[in-house]
Amino acid sequence: MRYFLQNIKQCTVCEPHLALGANPIVSASKNAKIVIIGQAPGIKVHTSGIAWNDASGNQLRKWLNVSDDDFYNTDNFAIIPMGFCYPGKSKNGDLPPRKECAPLWHQQLFNKMSNVQLVILIGGYAQRYYLKEKAKKTLTETVHNYSVYLPSYFVLPHPSPRNRFWLTKNSWFEQDIIPDLQKRVLKILIQNGEV
Repeated sequence: MRYFLQNIKQCTVCEPHLALGANPIVSASKNAKIVIIGQAPGIKVHTSGIAWNDASGNQLRKWLNVSDDDFYNTDNFAIIPMGFCYPGKSKNGDLPPRKECAPLWHQQLFNKMSNVQLVILIGGYAQRYYLKEKAKKTLTETVHNYSVYLPSYFVLPHPSPRNRFWLTKNSWFEQDIIPDLQKRVLKILIQNGEV
């Protein structure tokens, strides 16, 4: 797995389209129990080289109810974004993740991880790619119907501070869905002796 991850981190397939150049961010181990599939690294993560090392990551760890140590333990969590590199800025935030990464690398990564018990799909890009026609018309609908995708997938909105309005408008998410997420994550980590 280590050599395979090194191959990904040396990938330059999208480099001509990346304003800041290629810097693939991914972490995994063959023992990973939970896979987090998000969007693409932001500028802060691109600079630090550490996945979810920003305000969105702080919120995500709160939702999961895990410490930084547990989160960055690759035997607990594999972190595999839809696009491994920072895609650049658009008028309304970051550009979408590059479309080359997921078809090129995701299945190969999953083939090397035999202990995965849950895949967390964060945001519309990950949900549309993995759920295909089973995704609902809107992210809100998909997240509201999260139980349909269990036990394989747990769907979440992006934990970005930009989504504060969505969280306020959809209070059912943190009231009803986050407790279920935390229970499932804890159960997986406890049964594997990680907590």
